[in-house]
Amino acid sequence: MSVRPAWEVQEHEGPATTAWFDVRLAFTDGAHVDVLAVVGEAGVSIEDVRAQPALSLDDLAALADWIEGPLFEACGDGPVEAGEADACLRPRRARPAWPRGIEGRWLVAEEYRAAQEEGADPVLAVMCATGRSRRRSLRLISQARDAGFLTPRHARR
Repeated sequence: MSVRPAWEVQEHEGPATTAWFDVRLAFTDGAHVDVLAVVGEAGVSIEDVRAQPALSLDDLAALADWIEGPLFEACGDGPVEAGEADACLRPRRARPAWPRGIEGRWLVAEEYRAAQEEGADPVLAVMCATGRSRRRSLRLISQARDAGFLTPRHARR
């Protein structure tokens, strides 16, 4: 994987900087993914994706997780030295912190049930609350079911 700074924009005399990066993932079978990613105060956003061959929806959902670590490594852990990527911010998580273990499973179940009661999509509610992809949110929901916080999805015969 290669990460190169593309450009940056700094707000009027403020410390807030938004940086764009060209990210390239190359695979041994010749497949590749080119991404234009934005790192700002709110975290990491993906502006453009080009892949050969095309990505599946599951792969597209996981793309941010694939590139998050290398992007923050490119930014460095501390203040940026002269000659390094000028566009970098201090590393930060692209998604909100979410408790692990039983507490996290309980909170997932709470979000899921609240969305069901409102008539909203419960999986989408968990995705928004945790900041995780659909695949990861479904895994968290499954773990909440296994812990007994949610009813089984299907009755077994």
